[in-house]
Amino acid sequence: MADFLPYIVAKYNYWAALVLLLIGLYGMIAKNNLLKKVIAMSIFQSAIILFYVSMGDKKGSTIPILLHGHGEHGALAIDPSQYANPLPHVLMLTAIVVGVSTLGVALAVLQKIHRVHGTIEEDEILESIEE
Repeated sequence: MADFLPYIVAKYNYWAALVLLLIGLYGMIAKNNLLKKVIAMSIFQSAIILFYVSMGDKKGSTIPILLHGHGEHGALAIDPSQYANPLPHVLMLTAIVVGVSTLGVALAVLQKIHRVHGTIEEDEILESIEE
């Protein structure tokens, strides 16, 4: 166990993403309250965003903007190892926007379900639909 401890501490962000993912998954599967399911879905999404942003990080890197112009013979002098890949971060910004929109629509649907059925408990809604 002592051999793995430095590895676990060094990758704490991945472990945090895993814990959040499991909490969200548990909430979506085990809870009967639809609001709790929506909150669990949001936690699950946050875990995925944390995971992807963590994958896009590189120690000692900088933003991929050229500061010094051109190299020899007009070719760009770029060392890719000095720059972080911006694609995961940009994709996660898009995922955040989509997640907020999805959360808003889910809460609006929950409000409508509560108006129609008088509850947001999954079992009670299913019983009222079967009648």
